[in-house]
Amino acid sequence: MKLNKDYWENRYELNETAWDAGQITTPIRMYIDQITDKSLRILIPGAGNAHEFDYLMKNNFSEVTVVDFAFQPMQNLQTKYPNIEETKLLCQDFFEINGTFDLIIEQTFFCALEPNLRKDYVEKMNSLLAVNGKIIGLLFDFPLSENGPPFGGSYEEYLTLFRKKFHIKILEKANNSIESRANKELFFIFEKK
Repeated sequence: MKLNKDYWENRYELNETAWDAGQITTPIRMYIDQITDKSLRILIPGAGNAHEFDYLMKNNFSEVTVVDFAFQPMQNLQTKYPNIEETKLLCQDFFEINGTFDLIIEQTFFCALEPNLRKDYVEKMNSLLAVNGKIIGLLFDFPLSENGPPFGGSYEEYLTLFRKKFHIKILEKANNSIESRANKELFFIFEKK
């Protein structure tokens, strides 16, 4: 199985989106709630139905960009936000985007990538972030397997992957995950070195 554009388009067409929580998750909402600078340049990769984007828009953030392989969720966002600039809704491969961001929000994107792309993910995140930029979000905390997505991972793996390019500010068990993900997520804040 190749996790390419066709794969993700098919998942949306068949409404096979079990990863979608239906709303912004509590740890990410709580992080956003403490941000005072509404002009931060924010990226949401693998955004899907982009509940984080909705929350940011409702809270007057002005520079939010989403990217996803699949056309349907991007089309849904365009319909919901008809006045949003096209450059803020990117229907393309994350690894081909350019730009500079102050904050990147990670919500089930990392775990949806084929595990052999994880080092590329770290490199791309580093290249997209401004000086002192941060990646925040949730990473799954269950054994990595070939059965996915989602693919698991561990605290130790994440430290090994990220610590060369990022200061590990927080990497800890999320204590306020949604019920279906309780005790299976790590909340993190990584700052670009």
